[in-house]
Amino acid sequence: MNETYPVLTRLDKALNQVVVGQSSLIQQLLIALLAGGHVILEGVPGTGKTLLVKVLAQLIQAEFRRIQLTPDVLPSDITGTNIFDLNTRNFTLKKGPVFTEVLLADEINRTPPKTQAALLEAMEEMQVTLDGESLPLPELFWAIATQNPLEFEGTYPLPEAQLDRFLFKLVVDYPDAAAEKQMILNRQSGFAARRLDIAKIKPVATVAQLLEVRQAVKEVKVSEAIIDYLLAVVKASRQHPDLALGASPRAAGAWFTTSQSAALLAGRDFVTPDDVKAVAPPLLRHRFILKAEAMLDGLQMDGVVASLLNQVPVPR
Repeated sequence: MNETYPVLTRLDKALNQVVVGQSSLIQQLLIALLAGGHVILEGVPGTGKTLLVKVLAQLIQAEFRRIQLTPDVLPSDITGTNIFDLNTRNFTLKKGPVFTEVLLADEINRTPPKTQAALLEAMEEMQVTLDGESLPLPELFWAIATQNPLEFEGTYPLPEAQLDRFLFKLVVDYPDAAAEKQMILNRQSGFAARRLDIAKIKPVATVAQLLEVRQAVKEVKVSEAIIDYLLAVVKASRQHPDLALGASPRAAGAWFTTSQSAALLAGRDFVTPDDVKAVAPPLLRHRFILKAEAMLDGLQMDGVVASLLNQVPVPR
């Protein structure tokens, strides 16, 4: 229980009551939210990706919009455009769905690179430029993109430089037997994921409270020994025999911040080596590139991350 920020405890509890069997995923999603970093949710259809994001937005009373990305979606469909009004003889700005607090970009790998780039520019710059005018996005602005790991035909995989803009890549697994049974019982009791408006989900936080906690993340203490440990793992990734590409300086900075977020979520004002280790897989799995021979050997990215953490001595 987080006694310093009970809002985080309430949020975690409420999410687990609605999205059953994904407690670890929920923890990681909250860490990303506190760190202010965007997320890729990867999982097969029907595992609750959209439900999780929609419920989280309701619980914090954030404005929520969803974009279904397809090959014919244009950049202007996301960012908006200026429309000429024949009556007033002036251009009127019609803002796109990116102007929101929580944005769900469904199946990001199904839309062409030009459209992907428009979304990722907004994520990086926290603003949108339309006809030479820069328009700021809401302070909370948080993008969650989803993708299906099994379908590759007709998709446009994100290049490495764009993947690096996402803080976390979270893998949504199937729930265990007990959790799946509870989902059926919830449905039997009348819960319908498609009708959240009648599910009586009560907010447990506000956007202002979340932004306040985000500021507190910066105050979490990180010792020099922890920083040296983190950087030693980053350096080792660049020299790993199975990796063609290791962690970037952006990844190192993100690792520092997410370790602070993990500590705060656990109710501490200081970072431990366990915090650094806990956020390593979602932070690094989409940033590394395996060498061809490692892929042929069937090496898994999370296995490489684990080997790196075992390779570098943990500070006492």
